[in-house]
Amino acid sequence: MGEVQPFIESFRGGFSGILRWPQLDELWAKLREDTGKAWYIYAVGEPPPQQRSSAEQLDRFIREIDKLLREEHAEEYCGIVYVDDREDPGFIKIYDPHNLGVVCGFSDNPPLPGWVLSLEKPVDLQTALPPPGNRRRWWQKLVGLGH
Repeated sequence: MGEVQPFIESFRGGFSGILRWPQLDELWAKLREDTGKAWYIYAVGEPPPQQRSSAEQLDRFIREIDKLLREEHAEEYCGIVYVDDREDPGFIKIYDPHNLGVVCGFSDNPPLPGWVLSLEKPVDLQTALPPPGNRRRWWQKLVGLGH
């Protein structure tokens, strides 16, 4: 098997959930304050970005994603944003409120996040982490490709 790419290694690393909306506010403030970091903003399912975002692009993304999460995840808790290090973030997974699957708790095949903020250059997650074989077999059988 080939070398694991730094982005995938970071993606598979340990994460803490942002459980409360004030914690999310703190995370956004930390990202805005730390102007020494340039982030990749990756919408999973789209081609991975080739360039880091500007401070203005990051600020706009934060405003828009925060609005989307609060409107579409109408809960008293957040629980759909995960960060590798709350004090010194380098990788953030943001799950789409309409595609949660088993985000909380344990799953061998959790859904991919909707968006990723990363200091590592992203790779296509859908290619790098394909669905499990049983899903491919199911799909092939469904569309008449399998036996």
